[in-house]
Amino acid sequence: MTEKNEKEITFEEAMEQLEAIVEKLEEGDVPLEKAISYYQEGMKLSKLCSDKLSNVQEKMVQIMNEQGELEPFELQGDN
Repeated sequence: MTEKNEKEITFEEAMEQLEAIVEKLEEGDVPLEKAISYYQEGMKLSKLCSDKLSNVQEKMVQIMNEQGELEPFELQGDN
């Protein structure tokens, strides 16, 4: 998240950065201090992605029905 601050980075960019960090850590030849730094950055990105998904879910809570009225939006798994 060095190029953009947390408010400017998109979900997709955060996921790409997170995937790159995971790949580096999975290689296993990362020095301990660098691995800790990657882990911390990964946790920040993970929280950012989670927050962005929560915000989208809040926006999707209500949708318009056929009569133009708002009604709660339920995911199929919420039954």
